[in-house]
Amino acid sequence: MTKTRVLVEFGMGTSLRREDYTEAALRALKDALWHNSVNMAELFDFPKEAMIIDAEIGVQQPAKVDVAALEKIFPYGQPTITVVQGGLDIEKPHAVGKTVIANAAVIVSFEMEAV
Repeated sequence: MTKTRVLVEFGMGTSLRREDYTEAALRALKDALWHNSVNMAELFDFPKEAMIIDAEIGVQQPAKVDVAALEKIFPYGQPTITVVQGGLDIEKPHAVGKTVIANAAVIVSFEMEAV
């Protein structure tokens, strides 16, 4: 069996006021996941638990993201979450603080026989 990619989704999330990197990352994941109703497991006649989910999140301060909180967003499957340097921090022009922007890529794969 070979790990075979069947889907890639992208999302963007923000924390407008609290500078919360975890919240921005959660919103980016939800943006990637909630835009579509993807039934990949059913399409290939696999149980949903067989989904291998690789999520990569980009934020300016990766150490400030609570990965355990991100894992809770996936109701099934085998998620692996990696947080890397990316996204944007946008300084507020007329106030102290910044807006945090996170980007997410979610890849769904299955262990499948090569054809």
